[in-house]
Parts: sequence; structure tokens; C-alpha cells
Amino acid sequence: MKALAAGIGVVVLSPLLLAGTGMMLVSSSAAALQANGSISNCLTDIDTDEVAKQVAKILDGASGKNAHIEGLDLPAEQIPNAQTIVATGLSLDVPKKGQVIALATAMQESRLRNLNYGDRDSLGLFQQRPSQGWGTAQQIHDPVYASEQFYKHLLKVNGWQQMTVTQAAQAVQKSGLPDAYAQWETLATALQKGIAKTFPGAGDDDAKKPDQGKRPEPGGTSCVKDGSGFGRIPEGSIPKGYKIPKDADPKARKAIAWAMHQLGTLYQWGGSCTNSHGPDPMGRCDCSSLMQQAYAQADITLTRTTYTQVKEGKAVSPRQLRPGDLIFSRGTANHPEHVGMYMGEGLVIEAPRTSKPVRITPLKDWDILAARRVL
Repeated sequence: MKALAAGIGVVVLSPLLLAGTGMMLVSSSAAALQANGSISNCLTDIDTDEVAKQVAKILDGASGKNAHIEGLDLPAEQIPNAQTIVATGLSLDVPKKGQVIALATAMQESRLRNLNYGDRDSLGLFQQRPSQGWGTAQQIHDPVYASEQFYKHLLKVNGWQQMTVTQAAQAVQKSGLPDAYAQWETLATALQKGIAKTFPGAGDDDAKKPDQGKRPEPGGTSCVKDGSGFGRIPEGSIPKGYKIPKDADPKARKAIAWAMHQLGTLYQWGGSCTNSHGPDPMGRCDCSSLMQQAYAQADITLTRTTYTQVKEGKAVSPRQLRPGDLIFSRGTANHPEHVGMYMGEGLVIEAPRTSKPVRITPLKDWDILAARRVL
């Protein structure tokens, strides 16, 4: 993979110009960098707090026309892509440094744009090549998939956390311009910090503390079915014979029905779940946003994170679940890391984790830490 030299600094290229001259720009990248040396402004004086403000505005829906972040010519396009890279890193538990490396790499390779062209068959945010085993062209064009692939390769590099940003990025990319990544480290660090602040619970050390509370009393779920009667449930499908129980609370029925319409859509850590079928990865669902948006359809307001949803409504015994109850697993009872919605008949609907779709699973597969009734 080779980096794009065109667009270095503050040059703005229109979509038509990019489409018409993309291959010419890419093929001349090495020559341009050799002629000009490293970027004249190494972005060492970036105001991190100001970047965080601009990031928050754009991710909150601002147009980006009046935004100014040194090093970003198209912030309305680039920041959402940076958000996807950070969110994917968080979902894979990649440390902050790894996220910074990924952002710096994407800045150098594509200027944080999801390109449909590049050197030879290079594509996407990281200019990954289908011919080099990075995936199909369609997969590489998915920013989440491309980010996952970068992180997976990075985590396989022995001692990457002790390397410089450039060394680690080069170990993954094997670029013809191995020293070019360093120029983006300051901007990448500022972007990571600003974006991470927008994710509920990101970097919350309290979430990692040992549980100081008590787990629900043992005893399993003897008063409800465990879902084993449905057999294997293909991911993203509705088990044959399942219907929302007739005696379910009307609001729970509405929430369950809405959640079921998201079946098969891919998980996205930090995703809002406001358009899970759309092209923007951040419109997809994570576990807690699926619960929040499902109940929003029934005019029930839930907080955004698993850590806070476990305090919503009232506690109920896992042996006395009703359709619509939230159940929590992973982590601890005070700070669970996952939430799903009980559907009745021993089934749970959930957005499980990165690379997995919204799906229905049997209750027997859940190690329930807590259960809450929010109606």
C-alpha cells in the first residue's frame, strides 16, 4: 500500500476532480513526497480542547461548513470516519495508542476518506488491497470491516505498544513511505481524545472496578423457559413458532417488535441505533442503544449505557422474567458490560458484539448478573 500524497496540507479536491484524477494522483505520490519532503506543517501546535469541541459539534449534527481543524480539509466527511475507527477500536478493547496509530495511518493513506480508488487495487480508509488478502472490495469499503482488519493485524505485531506510531503503522501497512505516518500523530491523538469523549462510558475506569454489590440470588430461571426448545437459532432470524406473548405489556410488545426489525443488522460499538439498516456505521446498534431506541418507540425513556440502564426501573428476579425485561451479563452486577431484552418463551434479543448481527438467543446461553423491569 502506498500513501496518497495529493491533498497534503490544505488542498481541497472536489469529488469530480478526485474521481477523474485519482489514479494519476496516487501514482505520483512517492515523487511528490520526495520533492516536497515531509509536510511543512507537522501539526504540533494543535489545540486538543478545540479539536474536541469541533468534533462534538459535527458528531452532534452540525454541517461542518464552519468547522476548522488544522489538517482536515473535509471535516464533515473525515470526522465520522475517524469516529468509526475509534468506536471499532473501543469495541475490540484496543488501547488508546492503537486507536491513535489507526487514525494516523488512515490520515496518511486516505486523509480519512473512504476512497474507491488507490495505488493498484488499494481501497478505503486504509488503502487495503483485495489482492493482498485484506478482503473483498465490498468488505474493504465498509469502514468498520476495514478498521477491524487494521486492528487485527496491528495486535499481531510483537511489541507494537513499545513502538513509535510510525514503526507500528509501517509494520502493518508495509508502505513505500515508511516515515510518513509520524506527521499525523498529534492530530490523531487530538481526534482520539475528542471522539472518545462522545462515547458513553469510554475510558470509564469505574467500569473495571470489582463489584462491590451483590449478585442476584442463585437458582437459575426455573420459573421461565430457557429457550432450548427452539434448537439452534440462525443469527439474525426469528425462531420458527415464536410469537410475542399475548399477555405481554403493550409497551413491551411495541419495544420487542421494533427490536426485531433490527435483526440481522451489524453491531456497532457506540452506534446510535437510529438507522441500523442505513449506510452509516454509526447509525447501527450496540447493545444498550438497541434497548434505548426500542423502548423509545413505546415512549419509554432509557439512559444510554449498560452501566446506567442497570439502574433503570426496578430489580426483578431472573426466575420471574416478563417480556420486555432487561437482562444484564458480562462484567459485574454493578457494572455489567452487556444488556439484552427478554422476549418471552425463553428468548432474548441482543446486539452482541463487533462483527455480529442483532440476533435472538436462548436464555440458557446467558449468565444473568441482573434483571430490570422498566415498565
